[in-house]
Amino acid sequence: MTNFIFYENPERAIICLTADARVLYSLETAAQLTGVPVEMLRHYCHLGLLGAARTAAEPGPVFDDNALYEVRRIEHHRRHHGVSLRALPLVCGLWREVEQLQTELRFLRGP
Repeated sequence: MTNFIFYENPERAIICLTADARVLYSLETAAQLTGVPVEMLRHYCHLGLLGAARTAAEPGPVFDDNALYEVRRIEHHRRHHGVSLRALPLVCGLWREVEQLQTELRFLRGP
């Protein structure tokens, strides 16, 4: 049995996708969904905060749900905790390292 997930795109049409389908968003759509200006998303991509694949994306970066989550997390820390733009690469690198270590620890502990 196939599971389906329903998404509403920016034009307000409902589309039906299989549960394992990957949804990609344009730069403009990602800006609308996250509430972050397009220029700031470009800056985050240029800094490599959203992954190396979006650093030099041609013609423009595309975002998946994980990238949108990262943008929201970055914005939360920037707005509510005062993390500066200069410190963001360090903070994001530390998040990724902690997540990787947690994954390794779960693997080593076993089921």
